[in-house]
Amino acid sequence: MHALNIDLETYSSIDIKKAGLYKYVQSPDFEILLFGYSVNGAPTIVIDLAQGEQIPHEIIQALGDPNIIKKAYNAAFEWYSLSKFFNTPLNQWRCTMFHGLYCGFPMGLDNVGKAVGLPQDKRKMSVGKSLIKLFCTPTAPTKKNGGRTRTLPHHEPEKWQIFKEYCGQDVEVEKEVSRKLENFPIPEAEQRMWELDQLINTRGVAIDQQLVEGALYISKISTTQLTEEAIQITGLANPNSDTQMKNWLASKGIETENMQKDTVSALLKTVSGDVKRALEIRQELSKTSVKKYLTMQAVAGEDSRARGLLQHYGANRTGRWSGRFIQPQNLPRNYLETLDLARKLVRDKKVDALKLIYGNVPDTLSQLIRTALVPSEGNKLFVSDFSAIEARVIAWLAGEQWRLEVFASHGKIYEASASQMFGVPLELIKKGNPEYELRAKGKVAELALGYQGAKPALINMGALNMGLTEEELPDIVRRWRSSNKRIVDLWYSLENAALSVMRTGQPVGIKGLIIARESDIRNGLDFLTVTLPSGRKLFYVKPFLAQNDFGKEALHYWGMNQESKKWEKISTYGGKLTENIVQAIARDCLAETLKRLEVLGIIPVLHVHDEVVLDESENNVSLEMITNLMGQPISWAPGLPLKAAGFVADYYMKD
Repeated sequence: MHALNIDLETYSSIDIKKAGLYKYVQSPDFEILLFGYSVNGAPTIVIDLAQGEQIPHEIIQALGDPNIIKKAYNAAFEWYSLSKFFNTPLNQWRCTMFHGLYCGFPMGLDNVGKAVGLPQDKRKMSVGKSLIKLFCTPTAPTKKNGGRTRTLPHHEPEKWQIFKEYCGQDVEVEKEVSRKLENFPIPEAEQRMWELDQLINTRGVAIDQQLVEGALYISKISTTQLTEEAIQITGLANPNSDTQMKNWLASKGIETENMQKDTVSALLKTVSGDVKRALEIRQELSKTSVKKYLTMQAVAGEDSRARGLLQHYGANRTGRWSGRFIQPQNLPRNYLETLDLARKLVRDKKVDALKLIYGNVPDTLSQLIRTALVPSEGNKLFVSDFSAIEARVIAWLAGEQWRLEVFASHGKIYEASASQMFGVPLELIKKGNPEYELRAKGKVAELALGYQGAKPALINMGALNMGLTEEELPDIVRRWRSSNKRIVDLWYSLENAALSVMRTGQPVGIKGLIIARESDIRNGLDFLTVTLPSGRKLFYVKPFLAQNDFGKEALHYWGMNQESKKWEKISTYGGKLTENIVQAIARDCLAETLKRLEVLGIIPVLHVHDEVVLDESENNVSLEMITNLMGQPISWAPGLPLKAAGFVADYYMKD
């Protein structure tokens, strides 16, 4: 025996979708119902544990045998579930979901099965969701079902038999997906990163339960008060209703197409009196702070730690992590200067004092969400992030020398960019001088134009809200591109290289990257790949050339559309390829930091974008040690000027 493919069906009274895998498995009533397995690719066997069957002794031994690889789709689930009862070391597991994501395919066993070309009869059974709900979750008691709170095999014997077939089919699909991808292996370093990700997710981050409870208590009172005030002003039965509010505004002579956040913000600038107050209340009530706090409450285990907050390879175009549950990558920023006081008032449930001091209660609660993440007792949170990592990477990749010199010295890229664009000495662009207004133009240009953005990108980045006029924007684009000719050249070089590979089939080396066409005709797989300096690859599935919306020949591929959330054809171009590659390299820099920390015996509790969060004793680590570690050169990126900064705190925040 050298390989074991596994799929489990389990029961727990905890809702896994709301509370996550770790709290689900930690529940006292968690149990494994079905154990489906295949040895060395042989036909699948399903062990009916719920009805008294036993896992064979040789299979239990195989779970802990370092010479036998265990595979599963979303292997974190099988590994963590089995670890509750058996010895099965993490480094012996391989995740087919991760393998699919690495190769550019979507998440979900049925989705990836379809994407790799499995026919319907070889994919997941459509009845699976209903059977999982029936047997794997608590049952609502009714007279019809005899008041039972759980459905057992003997209650629905025919459906149970189908459920066993479903479990076996999952193993077969996972095996077939794994077989199809075997010629495009995951690098060993990335396998180790998947394992480290499981350790980070399993450790989790501590939650300040008193703050969460206080926030929910205050939010409930505040919401009631604001709603009652809105009803009194408008006379509406439900002032949160878009239709009712639009009709009420119309009765006041104000026509609006929708009640979206930006629309309400714009209206507030033009109204006064009761109308203004009604819109202010609506804006306050639109804060989603309560949802985040409720999620924290749901995810936190008995030890008050929230686990499973990171999704490895969540952005499968670049391999960056995405967030789950409380979505740490998407937490509201905090601007309050008196966070300590605000936290104390919320923890003590001082509603009136909070309102008196801070005014907008929902906004205050929203700003405090980050601070609900705290260190273990006796520890501190060490938060450190890379400074301007994408700007540094694109300068290094393109060889834009003046930018590299900025990052190797003072690091003031916004001022330096304005200096380059407008021919003004850098030392004049400082507060108090009239030239300082140019910094805003340098900043918005830096944020919007690095990936072939133009006027619309500047507008989307808020250029018009910064006091710039629409007429100024084309000149800003022209000046930035003129000052960054090597970056502009990078866009077109990458685009032309990709087109050349598609036309000729021959790989092209450019800027330390290798762009190639890789296919497996037997399994019907075809990719355009980009080998990064780290050795990791980016995959573009089923690439082809076709005209884009501008009538120009362009690279197209199949991928997950971030807007429609559908697997469909996507057109790309040089700037977008540059963005993918730069963000992927930035991700690899973060991965390098995580590896370095692991060597020192430090497992972060969280990492967000380009930031690591450690829960450690000040006796063991220092901020200087961490920032120095992040700024050290990387062997595969010689000359990349990295720098990090951070802070030490009693709770998480945006410094």
